[in-house]
Amino acid sequence: MDHQEEFRRAALESGIPRDEINRFIEHLRLSIGLSVGGGSPVGQFGGSPRLPVGMQWPSAADIPLPLLLSVDCGALPRVDGSGLPADGTLLFFVNQEMDHEDSSGRHARVVYVPDGTETAVAEAPGCPRVREQFDVSAELRAELPLWLQEGDDEDWHEFWEDLEWEDMSPFQQQLARYMERDLPHLDELRSLAHDFWPSGAGVAGVVIGGYADDEVINSIAEQTLAGREREGEIPAIPIAKWSSHLEKEKHRLTSEWISLASEARVYEEYCTSFVIRHDDLAAARVDKALAVTSFEAP
Repeated sequence: MDHQEEFRRAALESGIPRDEINRFIEHLRLSIGLSVGGGSPVGQFGGSPRLPVGMQWPSAADIPLPLLLSVDCGALPRVDGSGLPADGTLLFFVNQEMDHEDSSGRHARVVYVPDGTETAVAEAPGCPRVREQFDVSAELRAELPLWLQEGDDEDWHEFWEDLEWEDMSPFQQQLARYMERDLPHLDELRSLAHDFWPSGAGVAGVVIGGYADDEVINSIAEQTLAGREREGEIPAIPIAKWSSHLEKEKHRLTSEWISLASEARVYEEYCTSFVIRHDDLAAARVDKALAVTSFEAP
């Protein structure tokens, strides 16, 4: 199914100009929400993995990494342009407590097992903590970048609701002008997208695809800018201008990175986001994925 074309036809029928619809679609991403129960299983939370015969259980410092999630890519809803493998299995391993304390990435791993690979249920050496296994089903969800979302959440970005024009940075003003000039039917387009793909229909434990978490992108952007400064690729950025440069870098990286798998945030529990560049995912280089584990406290 061509989801974009289906959406485009409905928007045209509502009287919105084609050029504006196409601009909106450039920012619209479809993600896949995974939740326990529901329809046909597409994967499992927890349990023991099926690994290629002869492959050792992923570990860090000889400590096996618990399996967070396994997904049958062939059973997932197809999303054009997502870069997800058409078949095979994605396995997500992470020691969340260690990953939260150590940002080196050593304590998380993504493994892709192509279809046709001889596999067996793996037994980890030692006594790793094995999460209880639950089957999960999938539904499509509509996602927009943070600056295009509606401001109906207390944690929503403060770009448009709490800032007067004169208090906005030049880059924020640029985005605001773009929305006003090039997306005058933004409210209608957002509403139509969420009618097509109602992301609130169920509480997803994990979301595959879509936009990377803002905090994760912020961290990548900070590291990218600092690295470019150290290597002399760009002049040293004055502290007073750091925020503006960071905003632009985040905006650029938002289009470059995708959320591979992101756990829902739950207070007083660890949650992990795996992100990856589009080109790495398209080439099945899932070992390039970055994991960031946070701990939500009230």
